[in-house]
Amino acid sequence: MLGQFRFETDTFYGNVDGSEVYAMGDFEGRSFDLKELEILPPTKPSKIICVGLNYADHAKELDMEIPSEPVIFMKPASSIIGHLQKIVYPPISKQVDFEGELAVVIGKRCKNIVAEKADDVIAGYTCFNDITARDLQKRDGQWTRAKSFDTFAPIGPFIAPADDFDPSDAKISTRVNRNLCQDSSTSNLISGIPFLIEFVSQIMTLEIGDVIATGTPPGVGELKVGDSVEVEIEGIGKLVNEVV
Repeated sequence: MLGQFRFETDTFYGNVDGSEVYAMGDFEGRSFDLKELEILPPTKPSKIICVGLNYADHAKELDMEIPSEPVIFMKPASSIIGHLQKIVYPPISKQVDFEGELAVVIGKRCKNIVAEKADDVIAGYTCFNDITARDLQKRDGQWTRAKSFDTFAPIGPFIAPADDFDPSDAKISTRVNRNLCQDSSTSNLISGIPFLIEFVSQIMTLEIGDVIATGTPPGVGELKVGDSVEVEIEGIGKLVNEVV
């Protein structure tokens, strides 16, 4: 697992092995206990591309037709927070929802990648929570404002390298205050990850560290101030954030 950390005033990337973190870069050769460190978002994307309605069981839940091609939208990089950092409930919204997702982290700058070559540009996978001001989404008729508040893109805790994670059938779940709300598998994805990379890279250049959030399964629901929300993906780990 790869993560980004802060120790006192210094920030660095490191490899995570259980409770030990082995530093890279300027800190190479040093190791830390995970409890000594602040866990930061594991990537610094130039953009976050999200996919709407991409789980077959979610489409069934909503009684909606499966899209003929991916529906994509974007969240700004300024919306990112890491594991254990706080989701800030915006005062202009009356309904903020969680959406647990699998995210793909891009490892090579690329454009016009065919699906068969998609594995060549994937750095790894992580957990993502597409926080949404649902009332503003409905009011606006489009998604930018509702999806873009600061702290509305929790991601992490770490990146599972592409060689160590199989995205074809991983259990994905979301809990609010430890109550199970979402429980599905990435096997229910409508558009698979290679196709999504092909589709998105035909539109825009993907930079190192960019994130593609692959959509949410059924069970999306509302968050309140004081709630703790956990997105867990088998083979990656658990992303935990509190709403304030």
